[in-house]
Amino acid sequence: MMKRHSSAALPPSTGGEMHEQTTGKADKSYKRPSRCSRLCSFLIIATAFSMLACHCYDYAHGGVARVEHGRASSRRSGGSPFSDPAVPPRRDTGDRKVSADNEARALAAADERRRRELCTGQYIYVQELPSRFNTDMVWDCEDLSPSKDKCKYTANGGFGPRLSGGEGGVLQKTGWYDSDELALDVIFHDRIKRYDCLTNDSSLASAVFVPFYAGLDVARHLWGHNVSTRDAMALEMVDLVTARPEWRAMGGRDHFFVAGRTTWDFRRQVDVDAEWGNKLFRLPAVRNMTSIVVEASPWDRNDAAIPYPTAFHPATDEATFFWQDRVRGLERQWLFSFAGAHAEDSKSIASNLFEQCRASAACSLMECTKGPSNQCDSPASVMKLFQSSTFCLQPRGDRYTRRLAFDAVLAGCIPVFFHPGTAYVQYTWHLPKNYTDYSVYISEEDVRRNVSVEERLRQIPPDAVERMRGAIVGLIPAVTYSDTSTKLESTVNDAFDLALWGVIRKVAKMKKRIAEGRTEDEKPEMYSWKYPLLGEGQKAEDPHEWDPLFAFH
Repeated sequence: MMKRHSSAALPPSTGGEMHEQTTGKADKSYKRPSRCSRLCSFLIIATAFSMLACHCYDYAHGGVARVEHGRASSRRSGGSPFSDPAVPPRRDTGDRKVSADNEARALAAADERRRRELCTGQYIYVQELPSRFNTDMVWDCEDLSPSKDKCKYTANGGFGPRLSGGEGGVLQKTGWYDSDELALDVIFHDRIKRYDCLTNDSSLASAVFVPFYAGLDVARHLWGHNVSTRDAMALEMVDLVTARPEWRAMGGRDHFFVAGRTTWDFRRQVDVDAEWGNKLFRLPAVRNMTSIVVEASPWDRNDAAIPYPTAFHPATDEATFFWQDRVRGLERQWLFSFAGAHAEDSKSIASNLFEQCRASAACSLMECTKGPSNQCDSPASVMKLFQSSTFCLQPRGDRYTRRLAFDAVLAGCIPVFFHPGTAYVQYTWHLPKNYTDYSVYISEEDVRRNVSVEERLRQIPPDAVERMRGAIVGLIPAVTYSDTSTKLESTVNDAFDLALWGVIRKVAKMKKRIAEGRTEDEKPEMYSWKYPLLGEGQKAEDPHEWDPLFAFH
C-alpha cells in the first residue's frame, strides 16, 4: 500500500531534482507521482485550455491583460509567464507614445529653464546681413591678398590647415594649425555660431553682433584701389544696419563687430587715394559701435583689442591642461631669446636688441626674413625657440603689437616688453592689470641708453622668475581660441569667451548710463589708454609715468 504523507512531511519543493540541486540533498521519502486520477487530469486539461484561450485573446488584442491583476502587471512589463520567449510581447504603443511625448516635453522644458538661468544677461543677437558681407569673401579668398595665398588660412573655421605629427615633438599631435594672424573675422564668426546663448529676440539680447568681415574687406582693397572702392562696403553695411529696428533701441551702442586687423587700417583721415586704409572707424554710426581688433587705438574708447590668433586651438579642456603641464616642466637652456629683424625705422629698438642678442652667449636669436623660408612664420620653429628660453624679448615694430608676444605666452616664456602699448594698455580684457605678475618691463629709453638687457634679466630672483612663469602658464587659455566644433562641454574660458564677456560688460555699463540720463561717456576719449590702469580714487588727469608715451596729437 502507498504510504501517505501529511502536509508537514512533504518536501519544500514539488520538483525533487531542482531541490536536490539547490540544497545538495533531497528528501528520499518523497517520490514524484507517476499518474493522477481522472478528475485531476480533467482539471489540468481544463485549466491549460483556459490559459491558452486567454493568451490567444491577449495576443490578438494588442496585449491587453485579461487575467488576474497579479499577472496583468507582469504582462505590461513584458514578463508574462504565458508568452513565447521567441516572440516579443505586444506593447501598449498608444500609452507608451503619450508617456514618451510627455517625458520629452518635460525634459525640453527643464533644458529651457536651465538655459534661461545660464543665459540671462548673456544673450547675443546676430544681425542679419547678406552673405557678401562675410562668407562670400571666404569663397572668393583668392582676392583677399595680392601677394599671399589666403585661401588655405580660411579653412577649418579660420584656423587654417592642420599641423600633424607633433612637428618633431615640439607641438602636440592634435590641436595645432597653421593659423594666419589676421584671420580673426572668420574665427570669431564661426565661434559665435556655436555660442550657447544666441537668441532670435533682440529685446532679450545683451549685445548685437554684426557679422561683417571688415578685416577681410579692407585687405582686398589696400593696394591699387581708390578711396571710393575701399569705403564702399563699409558704407553699405552702415546703411543696412542703421535701418534695422535693432539699431534704434540704443542707437547702435549695443552693437559690435570684428575687424581682425590693427585699428590703423580703418582710420583714414582724408579722402585721398594716397592715404592708407578706409574710414570705417571714423563713420559716425560706427563710432557708436564696439570695434574688436588685434590692436586698438590708445585714444579711442570704442576700440577693443583681443589677442592675435596663435597656432594652438585645443578641442578639449584636457588638451589645454596637458599643454600647460608640458611647458611648465620644460628645461630652458637660454636665459632669453629674440625673434625679429633689423628695423628700418630709426625710432625702433629692434636693431639694438638684435645686436645685444647676437653678442650674448645667453641669448638665442631667430632672424625674421621675408619670403617662404621665414622661420618666424613657422609655428614649430617659433615654439622650439620660445620653449627653450626663460625670457622672450617683445619690442614694438612698425606697430605697437605683435603676434609673437602671444606665441611666447603659449610657450610658457616670460615676455619682456619695452612699450606699454604692446600689451598693457591693449588686452585689458585678457591680461592681468598688474603686469609685473607675468612680464618684465624695460623702457625703450633704457635700451637706447645701451642698458644691458641680459644684466637686467639676471638681476631677477629665481623665485620671482618661477612666479612669473606660473602666471604666464595660467594665462594660456586666455590667449587661445579653442576648437568648439566637437560640441564638447568646456569649463575653461578662452580668448573668445573673455572677449564676449568684455563686450557684454561694456554694453551693460552703457545701458546703466542711459537709464541714469547720461547718454554719452563723460570721460575724455584721449585718456582711453589710461582708464583700465587707474586704481581706486585715481583720476585720468593725474600724472602717470607713461603720459609722455601716449601724448595726444
